[in-house]
Amino acid sequence: MRNAVPVLALILLGACADESGLPSLPNDRAVARFMPGGVVNAIEVQAIDRLPLRRAELIAPDGQATAASYLDVNRAPTATYYQRFPNGPDAGNALAARNVAPGAPKPADIGGAPQGSVQLLAIVSNATIPLPDEIAYRRDWRSYRIVLGFGDRQQDVERRVLPAPEPPPKG
Repeated sequence: MRNAVPVLALILLGACADESGLPSLPNDRAVARFMPGGVVNAIEVQAIDRLPLRRAELIAPDGQATAASYLDVNRAPTATYYQRFPNGPDAGNALAARNVAPGAPKPADIGGAPQGSVQLLAIVSNATIPLPDEIAYRRDWRSYRIVLGFGDRQQDVERRVLPAPEPPPKG
């Protein structure tokens, strides 16, 4: 009977839950910023999109464009993770064995540790745009903008304009 109460509570919560399921993840997102603790004379652009980032430019108020000095595209990045058992004297407890002898292979080394893999079904792009004139940018950063071009190598399929990020405080 004690086990039935939590099960009934879960069924009741499930019945009252919203039918729409988990909230969807934001798609096609791009952010321009100065990296905290990073280089202060370069803007970092990070984009997650269905298309690869092919062009990133900083446009000054007078129309002068500064192209990205670095552009990296990673299609559907993956991450593999696994759980290792602790190295304590009772490391074998996970397999119902106590006090495993020193030097014996650990369960994770044998291949018994749980592991998984995750893949993002989008394209992650990074770009670095150097500031042509740091002093002018600090003085008038609200008038700058960043133009991003997504698509194939020959032409932009999609174009987006981002506001320029606020410069980091002088330190």
